[in-house]
Amino acid sequence: MKKKKNNNGEMASVRKRKRSREDWIVDGFAYGMAAILVIAIILPFMQVITVSMSPASVVNATGFHLLPTKFDFSGYKKIATDNNFWHSYLNTILRAAIGTASGVLITIMTAYPLSKVNLPYRKGLMLFVVFTMYFSGGMIPKYLLIKNLHLTNNFLVYILPCLITGFALIITRNFFMSIPAELEESAKIDGATPWRVLFGIYLPLSKPVVATISLWYCVQHWNSWMDNMLYVTKSNLYVLQYVLQTILTNGQTADMETMVDVIIHTETMKMAALVLSLLPIVCTYPFLQKYFVKGMLVGSVKG
Repeated sequence: MKKKKNNNGEMASVRKRKRSREDWIVDGFAYGMAAILVIAIILPFMQVITVSMSPASVVNATGFHLLPTKFDFSGYKKIATDNNFWHSYLNTILRAAIGTASGVLITIMTAYPLSKVNLPYRKGLMLFVVFTMYFSGGMIPKYLLIKNLHLTNNFLVYILPCLITGFALIITRNFFMSIPAELEESAKIDGATPWRVLFGIYLPLSKPVVATISLWYCVQHWNSWMDNMLYVTKSNLYVLQYVLQTILTNGQTADMETMVDVIIHTETMKMAALVLSLLPIVCTYPFLQKYFVKGMLVGSVKG
């Protein structure tokens, strides 16, 4: 039995509901599934980190290597001398930074007018956005389009084709619809232009959804490698994930222009490259996580 004050300041008794057997079963099942999911994520991650800093004798041994018993950072030393890896790393950083900034800006500028109920043909435009989430022209028509636009072997091929995504647009538009219209009306009475309303009122109030879609765009650009494989043949434009994919599948980095293997990679070096490729996203996520849930919930509720 607990006591707390009511609205009149009087003490009122609150009886704590007794948990039933079904409650314990449901909670136990939920916690059990969560534990299995956590273990399934952590074990491979620990394996990768341990192998990346272990000598060959440990790496060649069978079984899981969850904790390092011996330390050998030769894999990191080898990857530090791989100019192809670090050049692709720089390309990926530039791609993620430019792609995320431009994607967030275009998404916000597109979502703002779509959040207005008096926008002409608003429903038709939203149906068009939803249509693009389920259907596309296919790989060959897309390749022909990009080739005719002279984007092959061009850094812009990493930015323009994936400048905006329909799901991020819908989430941002729904978040804008949850902002009280009275704020915009009062700003317009004071003489504010639509640009001033968007960047002076809506944007400061939209930190959760901006952080959410920024994380989406950043991860999308950081993990992309298929567009590199399809549209880029110049090694100076390779992105990190394509080089990493080559390392993991072939055990080597290959210069696709000369078809000459550049450096032979050991298993330790593969895992070291994988760890280094994960670091930026792993370090960025904790700073955006507090906005992530709020942005998802508010942006997905209002229709």
